[in-house]
Amino acid sequence: MQSEQHAITSRAAWNTGRIIGPKPPLKPRHIWAIRTRLQHDRRIRDLAMFNFAIDSKLRGCDLVRIRICDVVLGGTVRLRSTIIQQKTGRSVPFELTDPTREALTAWLRLRPKSDTDWLFPSRSSSGDHVTTRQYGRLLDDWVSLIGLDPALYGTHSLRRTKVALIYKRTGNLRACQLLLGHSKLESTVRYLGIEVDDALLLSEQTDL
Repeated sequence: MQSEQHAITSRAAWNTGRIIGPKPPLKPRHIWAIRTRLQHDRRIRDLAMFNFAIDSKLRGCDLVRIRICDVVLGGTVRLRSTIIQQKTGRSVPFELTDPTREALTAWLRLRPKSDTDWLFPSRSSSGDHVTTRQYGRLLDDWVSLIGLDPALYGTHSLRRTKVALIYKRTGNLRACQLLLGHSKLESTVRYLGIEVDDALLLSEQTDL
């Protein structure tokens, strides 16, 4: 019995050596630094994906399954679009800024395509889209380019980035909830790491 107890207590915890908890969003200076490096290195696909991830605020599982027709209409990249989230089945809107539309346009010029093709196809498996694991590895590479520790960031860092800035500038928690596609305000509170009392106070003060 004592030996079993000793084995249990001496066994390393599952999170030993790991960084747990929510991964932080990128800061504006990080965004511009990564964009500059990707542009300099002529990584057109990566720049398009990075910009799209920031603007769309999508989970990785939704981002990798975007098709060209989701963002292109009549040969032109849309200003806005809406998709149905896999996790919740709820629709979520997103906007595409000029830098993102330009990057996507440049990326789409490089490849033969039809509207039903994946926006970001796999380079290793014909007919498939980039996997969430590949997306995560790309993110590790992007943040490493500017000297950040990839262990501190994840794909949710990109999902959080723009919404965190919107919340910081406006305090409009309801807008953040809609942009993230959350069904409950409490989910947005937890996701952004906001104190509940402060969040509810701001929400009560926001006229919709």
